[in-house]
Amino acid sequence: MELHDVWFVLIAVLWIGYFFLEGFDFGIGVLTKLLARDRTERRVLINTIGPVWDGNEVWLLTAGGATFAAFPEWYATLFSGFYLPLLIILVCLIVRGVAFEYRAKRPEEKWQTNWEHAIFWTSLIPAFLWGVAFGNIVHGVKIDKDFEYVGNFWDLLNPYAILGGLVTLTLFTFHGAVFAALKTVGDIRTGARKLALVLGLVTAVLALVFLIWTQADKGDGGSLVAMIVAVVALVGAIGAIRLGREGWSFALSGLTIVAAVAMLFLTLFPNVMPSSLNADWSLTVTNASSSPYTLKIMTWCAGIATPIVLLYQSWTYWVFRKRIGTHHIADAAH
Repeated sequence: MELHDVWFVLIAVLWIGYFFLEGFDFGIGVLTKLLARDRTERRVLINTIGPVWDGNEVWLLTAGGATFAAFPEWYATLFSGFYLPLLIILVCLIVRGVAFEYRAKRPEEKWQTNWEHAIFWTSLIPAFLWGVAFGNIVHGVKIDKDFEYVGNFWDLLNPYAILGGLVTLTLFTFHGAVFAALKTVGDIRTGARKLALVLGLVTAVLALVFLIWTQADKGDGGSLVAMIVAVVALVGAIGAIRLGREGWSFALSGLTIVAAVAMLFLTLFPNVMPSSLNADWSLTVTNASSSPYTLKIMTWCAGIATPIVLLYQSWTYWVFRKRIGTHHIADAAH
């Protein structure tokens, strides 16, 4: 295996890690309106991800940085062609981080309500747009012989990509509902279980259509195995939450995300961005990669830094593993 193949796999792992972790982050943000009945319950939900949400976003920064360094041509085409949706995602992530930090800085109801609206929308919009972006990457976009995107914003809103956006939105919200059930006690835990069942069924229908479409269009034997794992895991997650086994359900909903994203990357390889105009104009792991020397240096750096990041994040989740409820909120006004 060449180093550019290794880095394709590593970038896939980074995106898988990001969607696994940030997926329930986004889900919790959406649930602040769908599940929480009052401001106290909204604070409980926000507190479930309070210690970890910013650490989860490190995976996105690393994935973007790794793409820039390992596959600069891919990075250039992706970020220029998808400029508007990626800008919207970036703005949402900035506002979302500010909202988490500023919400409780003042006691006025209007102040806190406005930031709660911001948390909801800046969680929902990226959860949808990431699916649209990856749907387009897999399906193929208008790339010319100079490896430049020559389409427009509306070309990105095709049926396959929109379906991909709906899948990521519902899947992340389901993942968040299971996480909320795992991390809370009392009425909010019961409500999260019930809502997770409904979200799981909706997700199952949308995901099945999307995965079958992907397999029929781009798939091979490896992607078929990943698709089967994703479907079985999703059904298992729904069954586990119905039985009140939140831990198993969260593990299986996470496995669903892992297998589904792995399937997308398996259908891509050896392309990184297929051209819908001419297959010969597609960006591949070969024509989009950096020099072997650059990839070699990156491999050594990643080998040293990655275990440290994994240990730190694992320790963080272990420290903040306890369940919380409304009785832990000392001042319901905040």
